[in-house]
Amino acid sequence: MIALRLRALRPGDWGWTVAAARDTPVTRRLGLAGGPPSWLLWDLDPDAGTGTADTGFTRPLAPFLGVMGVAPAGPGEHPTIPPRAASGGNIDCKELVAGATLYLPVAVPGALVYLGDGHAAQGDGEAGGTAIECPMTTEAVIDLAQDRPLGTIHAEAPAGRITFGFDSDLNVAMGDALDAMISWMQVLSGLGRARALALASTSVDLRITQVANQVWGVHAVLPPGLLA
Repeated sequence: MIALRLRALRPGDWGWTVAAARDTPVTRRLGLAGGPPSWLLWDLDPDAGTGTADTGFTRPLAPFLGVMGVAPAGPGEHPTIPPRAASGGNIDCKELVAGATLYLPVAVPGALVYLGDGHAAQGDGEAGGTAIECPMTTEAVIDLAQDRPLGTIHAEAPAGRITFGFDSDLNVAMGDALDAMISWMQVLSGLGRARALALASTSVDLRITQVANQVWGVHAVLPPGLLA
């Protein structure tokens, strides 16, 4: 397993967002699958930490990389659109900002880490299919990670401890994220599984990571300071 430590993330001075550009379950549900697409063009001020759309709407920035992964096992071409439970990739978790560490299991020699998909800001879910897509200057450190509490993808971020689930069925993705979080809480607390679930019910947030990339994501967040 490797630890991908994000030291600094600085967006460029421009960005874009598009919605209703593809036929997806979300656009079909909203009656937008036939288009036409709608765009927002953004002026970004990384120093002030704000972005202003061509509509005049201004929002604070919270930059992160949508894509962080290692090469999956198996020969052949592997598209970067769907995230993978075993190797990460197009995770699109907005909590993985500077100061976060993402832990990824290694499946091939050398790991073959890949990064990209700069996002200046995004809502949980990436509901329209894109965030504020932008250039990103990234400073990261890659270390070997030993004695981790989980063998699956997980993270430690300013928002807390994070576990993930990825599946075309959102219920399965939720169950995988929660299962991993309960296991982590057991390691931290020494509690039995049922009692750890009871504690999670009072403190863990289950969030839809993204519904934009064929395989949907859920992340479970345990806020900092609740367990040692």
